[in-house]
Amino acid sequence: MMQFTDSHCHLDDEAFKENLPALLAQCAKLNISRIIVPSIAPDNFSKVLNLAKHTPDDFNHITNNNPIKVYPCLGIHPWFLQELNDSHLAQLSKLVAKSRNEIIAVGEIGIDGAIAKQAINHGQTPEDNLHHQQYFFDFQLNLAKQQNLPVIIHHRQSHDKIMPFLRRYQLARSGIIHGFSGSYQQAMAYIDLGFKLGVGSTITYSRAKKTINTFKRLPLDSLVLETDAPSMPLSREVIGKEVLTNSEKNGQESIELKADSPANSPVNLIKIFEVLSIIRPERPAEIANQLEQNIEQIFFKDVNSF
Repeated sequence: MMQFTDSHCHLDDEAFKENLPALLAQCAKLNISRIIVPSIAPDNFSKVLNLAKHTPDDFNHITNNNPIKVYPCLGIHPWFLQELNDSHLAQLSKLVAKSRNEIIAVGEIGIDGAIAKQAINHGQTPEDNLHHQQYFFDFQLNLAKQQNLPVIIHHRQSHDKIMPFLRRYQLARSGIIHGFSGSYQQAMAYIDLGFKLGVGSTITYSRAKKTINTFKRLPLDSLVLETDAPSMPLSREVIGKEVLTNSEKNGQESIELKADSPANSPVNLIKIFEVLSIIRPERPAEIANQLEQNIEQIFFKDVNSF
């Protein structure tokens, strides 16, 4: 039986608050057995940690004793730095050390070139904003290195700015380049440093030819699945298609996505997998097995070596 891991889902988001038990039950039926939840700012550190603490046991009764495992990560996203300073980095550092046996990565961290360009709208020059982002990124990479943790990295218009930091730190546990979109050459530069690339909703858009062609060519052992839910909705042409569970193929019930659902959901991981299976030459079962091995390698191999 194929199993799946959503390597990037903001399950703590308010969009999921009301229907979280039902959502996790849907995930279980789709064989999505693990969800990795990165934090984005000090405001949601505790929420992400508590979410993981309260699952899976709280939801055993609705997942047929096949509970979803939720794994937290701690980090500060480049979108939310405007009011933050060294005291917040100190808070993060202290909490990462305290929660070292609970978290599996430092993330979500990164550099966003588009945000830097828009900084003038908030009374800051693009250069100052970029410097602030780089300062936080550098600190968090160093924190990951000290704690022997992988990282989950956000990028947008910033491959050329992220790469020098990664080459300098040479993180032993590497990490995930979340929601990768870019060229084959950019992808291979990350892979050469040991990083895996997050395959998300971008491949569901037929216009994203560069990224689709890149994922066709890359080594299968360099890829992981993700939704980034509730953000990054899938294309209408894909989201309208029916998602079939293994049980449904055996004549049992199917999973329905309601019209009033959030823009994206971890259940959509299966749709992303189906598109990836069309893109790739390997059989679906081989793809699914390798994707899970890739998750194991980044997040769970040598996890007790620190």
